[in-house]
Amino acid sequence: MEQRLQKIIAEMGIASRRKAEELIIEGLVTVNGKVAEIGMKADLMRDHIKVRGKLLTNLKRRSIMSSTSLAAS
Repeated sequence: MEQRLQKIIAEMGIASRRKAEELIIEGLVTVNGKVAEIGMKADLMRDHIKVRGKLLTNLKRRSIMSSTSLAAS
């Protein structure tokens, strides 16, 4: 499912949404090898998203979602 990049970055625990916007503006976020722009959407399961050169993986997202599910139980 496509979401705004800043939301993906915030959900991954890398930065707040506002800080994620700053990272995007500074050119530190890429999607599929292209520098991201504000308002850009991506799908963590399909796209290769990098922040400061580090790849975000859907494995990290699954572990975050699992831990939130457990906390809600």
